[in-house]
Amino acid sequence: MTTMELSGSAKPSNSSLTRRERVVLSNLTEEVTLEQIASKLFVTRNTVKSQVRSVYRKIGVSTRAEAVEWAREAGLYDADS
Repeated sequence: MTTMELSGSAKPSNSSLTRRERVVLSNLTEEVTLEQIASKLFVTRNTVKSQVRSVYRKIGVSTRAEAVEWAREAGLYDADS
């Protein structure tokens, strides 16, 4: 067994995320659509969708709620934001 398997709660490091992925992740904490995030970041909705998929894959989640919770547990964002 690896150390990660033994710990059970090991989470990927936020350092594996690119700067843009961290920006997208921070926008997921708000109640906005992907279209609104895209407009804010001056990219297409498909670009944001691709970046969100990449974030989910890297942090090992499959929903927006899980991604937001991961970000809070990782200390990236306050629970009140």
